[in-house]
Parts: sequence; structure tokens; C-alpha cells
Amino acid sequence: MRQVIVLPYQSEWASAYIREADRLREVFGARLKQIHHMGSTSVPGLAAKPIIDILPVVDALEGIEQFDARMEAIGYEAKGEFGMPGRRYYRKGGDERTHHIHLYATGDPDIKRHLVFRDYLRKHPEEAAAYGALKEQLATTYPFDIEAYIAGKDAFVKELEQRAIAWGKEYD
Repeated sequence: MRQVIVLPYQSEWASAYIREADRLREVFGARLKQIHHMGSTSVPGLAAKPIIDILPVVDALEGIEQFDARMEAIGYEAKGEFGMPGRRYYRKGGDERTHHIHLYATGDPDIKRHLVFRDYLRKHPEEAAAYGALKEQLATTYPFDIEAYIAGKDAFVKELEQRAIAWGKEYD
């Protein structure tokens, strides 16, 4: 059974991202155009589940499944779109997840949405602190119910995302 664990920010999350990004560069080679650390572990000071979220950007999704076996060889489970058209999702670690890969093709609008959300939290530590506190409270309330944990933060995240998008438009 998967336990919901939220930890205070860990500085080693940044180096864990760098190590895994290097592995992904080897897997995807010339098809990889950019790679980003995203999600809560990418925001210094933000409490998070200790799962490194990575956003690789490739030239196109066409034929990208040819890399699934190489991803599996480095410990990932290929999940396809996994409910989000335009994305390819991989996860590592089974019930004790360590990494999530959210792969998109160049130009997908979800790339910007993810990165603006991350950057907004980096520039607004008070918002990050409120988000972290909510996650810690939900993890305590629902330690073995990931669905309830996710549902409990949904409205807050949607409002936060709207503020981040509005903020991000100032920098277009």
C-alpha cells in the first residue's frame, strides 16, 4: 500500500534531478530538446512528497514509444498518456515512487503551464509555504489514501495555478 509522505524541502532533490536528467539525456539522445525539474521538489523551501518530477521536451511524440524499453531498463514503468492527451508518463519506484516523468513534444501548452506554476512558487515563497502546509496537513489526515490527498488539494492548486498563469503572462 502506498503511503502519502510529505517531507520538508530536501536540498538533495536538486542533485537527484540532475542525476536522472543525465540518464534521460542518454535514453532520448537527439530527440530530447529540453529537460526541466518541475513539481514541488523543484521549489526550494517547499514541503513535498519525495518524488522527483521531470519534464523532458522532445521533438515530437511520434515514435517516442520506441524508447519505452530503454526507460524500463533504467527502472521506469511506461504508462502512455495516462489520462492526459499529448503527454507520455513514466514512473519509477512502484509503491515507493522516486520519479515521475511527464514527457511532452515541443510547443505543447502544458509545458509552459507546468513551468509557470513552478516559477511562480519560486518567486512567491508565501504561496509556496501555504501550499506546503496544506500538503503536510493532508498527508497527516490521509496517510494511506492518495486519492483523498490529491482531492484535498485540488481546489487550492487550481486557484494557485490561475494566479501563476496570470503572473506568467506579464513575462510573455
